Amino acid sequence: MTAIRKLSKDQIQKLILSAIGFVFLLYVYFTFFLGPLSRSRATMEQTMVALQNKLGSSKTEMRRTASLEHEAGAATARYAALQALAPDGAPLAWFPPRIKTFFANEEIDKAAAQLASSDNPKEPELSGWSKYTWMISLPEADYAALGKAVANLENSCWRSIG
Repeated sequence: MTAIRKLSKDQIQKLILSAIGFVFLLYVYFTFFLGPLSRSRATMEQTMVALQNKLGSSKTEMRRTASLEHEAGAATARYAALQALAPDGAPLAWFPPRIKTFFANEEIDKAAAQLASSDNPKEPELSGWSKYTWMISLPEADYAALGKAVANLENSCWRSIG
């Protein structure tokens, strides 16, 4: 208290004005500098979260794209193999003799193939294709020989497709 009594009235006014100036300076600092800075930080954190989500979904899309590219390569190879299996010309000309020859090689002599029905697929990407349903008659075929022949037919088709 003795130190305050030794200060003059002018010095006390300066001290009070300095204290008010310091409080005003703190107010300006927190309001005009830290306020926008904290708002900017919050906005930046939200932006980072959104970008991390996009990055995660992009990585998922990249994996899906790589998987689709792999599947497309395999599908293209299967398509080429199927194209190689089907000679040029109408199946009416080449399918029945091939089936008859195949079953003859499997020791089933009385094999006949007939066209049961044909139609065009409804999908636009398959507009150049036709769907044929064949009826193969195998009278007097032994069950064991027939089973072996069908298994060989299936295996030979899958072997050639890849």
